[in-house]
Amino acid sequence: MTLSKPNLAAPDDDPFLELEEVSGARALNWVAAQNRNTLAMFGGSRIAADAAALKAILDRPDRIPFVRRRNGKLYNFWQDEKNPRGLIRRTTLESYATETPRWDVVLDIDALAKAEGEDWVYAGAASLPGDDTHVILSLSRGGSDAVVLREFNREIGKFVEGGFEVPEAKGSVVWIDRNTLLLTSAIGGDEFMTVAGYSRTVRLWQRGKPWEAAKTILEIDRNHMGVWCGIDHRHPEKPVYILDHSDFFNVVVHTGQAGGELRQLDLPTGVSVEFDNDLMTVKPREAWSVEGKSYAADSLLAISRSAFLDGNREFTTVFEPAARKALQSFAFVNGKLLLHYKDNLENRFEAYDDSWRRLPFPELPGTGSVSVMPFDAEPSDSNGDLLISINDPVTPPTLSFCAEGSTSPQVLKRTPSFFDATGLEVTRHEAVSPDGERIPYVQIGPEDMSGNAPVHMTGYGGFGLSEEATYNAAMGKLWLEQGGTCVIAHIRGGGEFGTPWHDAGRLAGKAKSHDDFAAIAEDLVKRGVTVPKRIAAEGGSNGGLLIANMLVRYPERFGALFCTIPLTDMRRYTKLLAGASWMAEYGDPEKVEDWAFMEKFSAYHLAEPGMPYPPILIASSKADDRVHPGHGRKLTAKLQAMGYPTYYYEPATGGHSYGKDSTEKAEFIALGLDFLKAGIGF
Repeated sequence: MTLSKPNLAAPDDDPFLELEEVSGARALNWVAAQNRNTLAMFGGSRIAADAAALKAILDRPDRIPFVRRRNGKLYNFWQDEKNPRGLIRRTTLESYATETPRWDVVLDIDALAKAEGEDWVYAGAASLPGDDTHVILSLSRGGSDAVVLREFNREIGKFVEGGFEVPEAKGSVVWIDRNTLLLTSAIGGDEFMTVAGYSRTVRLWQRGKPWEAAKTILEIDRNHMGVWCGIDHRHPEKPVYILDHSDFFNVVVHTGQAGGELRQLDLPTGVSVEFDNDLMTVKPREAWSVEGKSYAADSLLAISRSAFLDGNREFTTVFEPAARKALQSFAFVNGKLLLHYKDNLENRFEAYDDSWRRLPFPELPGTGSVSVMPFDAEPSDSNGDLLISINDPVTPPTLSFCAEGSTSPQVLKRTPSFFDATGLEVTRHEAVSPDGERIPYVQIGPEDMSGNAPVHMTGYGGFGLSEEATYNAAMGKLWLEQGGTCVIAHIRGGGEFGTPWHDAGRLAGKAKSHDDFAAIAEDLVKRGVTVPKRIAAEGGSNGGLLIANMLVRYPERFGALFCTIPLTDMRRYTKLLAGASWMAEYGDPEKVEDWAFMEKFSAYHLAEPGMPYPPILIASSKADDRVHPGHGRKLTAKLQAMGYPTYYYEPATGGHSYGKDSTEKAEFIALGLDFLKAGIGF
């Protein structure tokens, strides 16, 4: 492969373009050589011991088996050393509440994979509300997003002969009744696929007919991101809701009877909506004026669905944002509306009845990670019971049951401690970014800082997703327990402070999001926690783009970097797998005005010789059909051609993650952390 510096005036004149051939012979030979070199350098006895310790934690039989209820039965997906691909199993609430629940195995994924000679990874199931017998299983090869859909009978533990089945593609189904599905799948070729690789049709599929015969009831523009749908089985008419996503943050909602006339809802495109029988909520991304009234961006508005369809626009405001106060999630549970918001990063929860009056709700921790979810998997089956999961960086999770109408959750399960947290404290701080914005971060480490602490930083900063300060067994065992310090960054682009915080870190603001992360590294030094050469940083996916930019924009602030499943080439990302679906986050490189700001965070193009780049390990997955492995491959090749200490690792499976089972995950994580430790002398 000829090595030369890419011509930035014509970015596709790229000497490493061949590495974009996911399964190309020369590309795979290059990957194999890279893997051998990386494992030879960093895959010794230390990583083997760390991987074994982490795998033992991931496989522990006393960790919490999280469940959801379906038709009175509690279902759980469980992976351990004996069942690396996992078991679908079920029990009763009475049994689950005991120390040793009795489980009935519904399907053994390891046995299925062996019998069929396939690399199956369980990717979920679609059930008909009120019926837990027939389900559509999603089975992925190697962990990819594309799945095979197959009808399965959970009572007899077998696939349904002649039942619903769809070959491998990105997509899913929704049950209308036992004999009818709505199919949103990219199967069928370009006619049924958006440029991003997702479904562009919703098809009505009757039992006994092949998927090819399913009738298209809605088709969207091929340049849109994709179409998804759902059915409200709590409503007597069981209306279907079809969501035409033109991009990640804009959607047109259609409703009506499946197979009948559909009606487009009169809403702004930048909204999130939820329905429950005759209840409806709307959360606009931007300020919205309707019928002479104005509603703030990120407020949550409630109304009767039937009244809205009749033209009424008299909304009730059930949540109004403020500076650093933002809604994180909202959902209906048995006619009640549940809200989770953060007020200056402190968790707050509220509940409302169907007249939008506030109801009593359990007091829950303000810090750490708190999740409140319906006990029942299907909203129409819910009687209002809740499950509540609570943890923080030094406190392992507990799972509690909260019965309908109760404000006193009862603990069902506790996770044992996976690492020694003695002497660790969790503190919150703020750095100041170059433009003056205050950027919060959470620090976990010893109470007494030496000024030379080995620090592990992580962040994401994209797509309006909030970072949570959670209990991380891997970081606890392999970093904190050994005397290290961890930092979780709440940078712009995330959702911690709502849409304004997200918008400030996307498109032209994406580079500011990266500035935020670098500012936190600088603040750690100013506060006397550590020095730059002792700071390691890790991030994946959009966080991988972040880490790649730390390398090329702020190399002097870090001692080592671990860049996983990353985007790096922002000139070509829209041409690679699902990349076209992210233009609302990053911009369109074909537009001159967008490329003017995108080139400022396209790490692949910013890399240049003669810079003080720290050592970096870049890791992708051959089975990742979301973020193309070519991003990581090409940046590695370019950096190596320039003489930088750059290493690459690419497992064959795992999809857009760190592995499909505990062995793969443990090896991936241990390799990355041991690389970082070596780089910063820890």
